[in-house]
Amino acid sequence: MRIRSSPSSPSLLPLINLLMAGSVNKIKPLDGVNATKKRIPGYQNGTIELTIYEPKNIEKNAPCLIYFHGGAFALKAAPYHMNLACAYALNTPCKVVFVDYRLAPKYAFPVGVEDCYASFEWVYKNAEVLGIDKSKIAVGGDSAGGALAAAVSLMARDGHAPKICFQTLVYPVTDGRQITESIRNYTDTPMWNSRLNAKMWTLYLKNGIPIRKEYASPMEANSFENLPDTYIEVSEFDCLRDEGINFAQALIKSGIHVELYRTAGTVHGFDIAEKSEIVHQIVARRIAALQKAFYHPDI
Repeated sequence: MRIRSSPSSPSLLPLINLLMAGSVNKIKPLDGVNATKKRIPGYQNGTIELTIYEPKNIEKNAPCLIYFHGGAFALKAAPYHMNLACAYALNTPCKVVFVDYRLAPKYAFPVGVEDCYASFEWVYKNAEVLGIDKSKIAVGGDSAGGALAAAVSLMARDGHAPKICFQTLVYPVTDGRQITESIRNYTDTPMWNSRLNAKMWTLYLKNGIPIRKEYASPMEANSFENLPDTYIEVSEFDCLRDEGINFAQALIKSGIHVELYRTAGTVHGFDIAEKSEIVHQIVARRIAALQKAFYHPDI
């Protein structure tokens, strides 16, 4: 779930996240999916918890999606995030490494994104033990998680790390400048709006910007070259819509293959309505993009 007032109520975040964690702990993986938890080293001697979802009959040397959940950089994952991770794993098929990165405001930028990058490095280094194909590691995320996924791709490119094969960004946060038309227009939309978005950035960047700004705000990168092929999905009535479109266009101008899908009649976080036929169709489109990236990249 998304709590509309949460970014403006940081004192309530610990309680909200405790409730969210309790709800998630009650969720069982979908039939046919195994879930395994791991604890790995994070940024500055911190600890990150990962959940690895994998189909029970998946072959060794499988593709892998490393997933970063949304929640304004400040909220823990919701139950529907786990159900989506299972759906991606089962129907692609692939392994999904779901990252429980540390959250703002206690752990403001760059802790969260550094945790996410540490998770990518750990998956790559342990790929053989995990049964993962090193050449088929993708990153993805929704909302704030989309910003984290895009930042991890930038960090991997800039650090000459192993290549990420694909990124999937669902109604992503991409631009801390908050200068688009949709930011101006959608000030009171349900689920998310530009007023909450501004408060999110205040919490996330409360310690300033000690590393490159594009690792918080990917749209501000100096170059978009040599980034992975990308699926970007935006919602129609969403303050983040235009920055997602702008990011897609910046990638395309730099020669990156991008599938941009503009969902119609949707608000930010619409896929929380898990039983909706529209949601089923759009999730199937995300899965098709992953299938193409992992199994038919040259088509």
